[in-house]
Amino acid sequence: MRDDLALISNWIPHNTSLLDLGCGDGTLLAHLKTEKGIAGYGLEIDQNNLAACFQKGVNVIEQDLDHGLDNFQDKHFDYVVMTQALQAVLRPDQILAEMLRVGREAIITFPNFGHWRIRGYLGLKGRMPVSSALPYQWYDTPNIHLCTVRDFETHCRERGIRILERQLINRQHHSGLLTRLWPNLFGEVAIYRVTA
Repeated sequence: MRDDLALISNWIPHNTSLLDLGCGDGTLLAHLKTEKGIAGYGLEIDQNNLAACFQKGVNVIEQDLDHGLDNFQDKHFDYVVMTQALQAVLRPDQILAEMLRVGREAIITFPNFGHWRIRGYLGLKGRMPVSSALPYQWYDTPNIHLCTVRDFETHCRERGIRILERQLINRQHHSGLLTRLWPNLFGEVAIYRVTA
């Protein structure tokens, strides 16, 4: 399991309910089900990931997140999780609002486009960065809404969303002094736990 998923797992208590948006191959849900007795569902659109979820015994629904979460009742889940997908949906503001409608808390991760490497790449090369963390060219990237830590926190403040916990990590999924002192400059991946 990826280190960022392990960090998220630490924020979720035993025997709670969870909805995992863009759950990928179901690794997080399978882990939480086995280790913490979590009851939950994943939403996924990729056929290969759906098959992987079924093989792991994960409850998964084929659903496009851009169509919203109307099939779920208000506060139906304790937690709604979205890892590395917020920047890839058409309306991140709407999906975040929907996450907080159907869940008591939301956990979101996204690549921080304010990181110094991205700033430097743009400044020195004048081109969109391509790296192991962002392995796409500008024309085939799934990232359609680029966001920085400061952008996300401003959005939360303006919408009355409370940030309960925040963790900024580097590409090795570790947090250090620099990511704590200057999160928008040195954090490569942002992990937030929020509530309405």
